[in-house]
Amino acid sequence: MPSFNFRTVLAALSLIGVTACGSSDVQYAYPDDTGRTGGDFYEQQETVFGEGGLDIFGGESKKEEGGGGSGIAVNSFLWRASLDTVSFLPLVSADPFGGVIITDWYVAPETPNERVKVQIYILDRQLRSDGLRVSVFRERFNDGRWIADKVTERTVETIEDSILSRARELRVRSQV
Repeated sequence: MPSFNFRTVLAALSLIGVTACGSSDVQYAYPDDTGRTGGDFYEQQETVFGEGGLDIFGGESKKEEGGGGSGIAVNSFLWRASLDTVSFLPLVSADPFGGVIITDWYVAPETPNERVKVQIYILDRQLRSDGLRVSVFRERFNDGRWIADKVTERTVETIEDSILSRARELRVRSQV
């Protein structure tokens, strides 16, 4: 009885499948009711998303909005400034397309019974103060467990101001 190797048969079938996908010079021209054929008909059709289609990643039309010229979906100056500002905190998540930065809990050496966590949301492609939202969480260690503690509004404002100042600095530096 002949012995067959499963991997050899799988490789042969894959090779046959790949070669069967080769290109050919056959062109299809299906006339429609308007008299146009094949490619002409489909190229001239209007789309649901208008001229140019749906632009998910920001094409030529989005470059003029001042996003800093990067491929991310939020303002690149706010993004970079946010990362710079919280660089001392351990990151859990950084999503440049959604504009979300989430840090892990951080315990400062000076205050071992207190920890903080920061979440930054970049909401716009423009460098604007309302395009940024910061949330700060604080907990204190008490009786063997972490208990939520109040964060002053001034703390949040200080972090936002720091990010915005750094973003403006990065923007000015990029224009020189």
